[in-house]
Amino acid sequence: MIFDDTPCTLGEGVLWHPDRNALIWFDILSKRMFLKPLGGVRQHWDFPDHVSAAGLVDADRIIVASSRALSLFDLRDGTYDMLVPLEADNPVTRSNDGRADPQGGFWIGTMGLEAEKGAGTIWRYWRGDLRPLFPGLTITNAICFAPDGGHAFFADTDTSLIRRVRLDGNGWPVGEAEPFIDLSSQGLSPDGAVIDAEGGLWSAQWGAGRVARYDRDGRFDRAIPLPASQTSCPGFGGHDLRTLFVTTARDGLDAPTEQDGCTFAVEAGVAGQPEHRVLLG
Repeated sequence: MIFDDTPCTLGEGVLWHPDRNALIWFDILSKRMFLKPLGGVRQHWDFPDHVSAAGLVDADRIIVASSRALSLFDLRDGTYDMLVPLEADNPVTRSNDGRADPQGGFWIGTMGLEAEKGAGTIWRYWRGDLRPLFPGLTITNAICFAPDGGHAFFADTDTSLIRRVRLDGNGWPVGEAEPFIDLSSQGLSPDGAVIDAEGGLWSAQWGAGRVARYDRDGRFDRAIPLPASQTSCPGFGGHDLRTLFVTTARDGLDAPTEQDGCTFAVEAGVAGQPEHRVLLG
């Protein structure tokens, strides 16, 4: 069940790289990115700022989101160049959850370093243009997309609410975001999320030690328990995209176990969507 036993302080940003048959993920608070092929040796890269999420560009390059920029990172030699600043003039915030959309854009959420109320924003980068979409959030999370590209989903973990918004043909939101899954009555905190090929939404639920699946209408389907309480981000990968990888975190635990902070791999019983590629221009 453990895919990698590196004890991340705050694991995040699960991304399957099909060209390299490898998983990419981050430890935000350690300012580190990992890459590990199936059956291979783990690599890592250290950054000067917090890094949290990535999007595929091609076999050798990915977009990496940090607390100050979106950068184009070359996996061959570890070099990177800034594409666009991201709240570079705001010392209070860092990047958090992010994912590429079906239209070739990249969504990235920010939040306060101390989860300051309303300090976060969800942004979208598309063909060189970075625009704010949803400001005034506290803990941006659960960015994911319907298989047909018609809707995006996101959460403010602080409110226990996952929202849904319609997208136009270029991937920009149309109208207001509406409530989709309200977990407040259950005392659950939605962290990262991913949508499978059938339209089911998988929510990592912080503090609950599980990832739960909801059907395309937002109804609870099932949950997979994990031996680490702070589940943070799920993502599909493997040869047939039927493995669900999940990051976890040790941050804030008084007595973390050996499994807290590890990255897990479980059989989901359903295939995921292939990760989308980011269009640079």
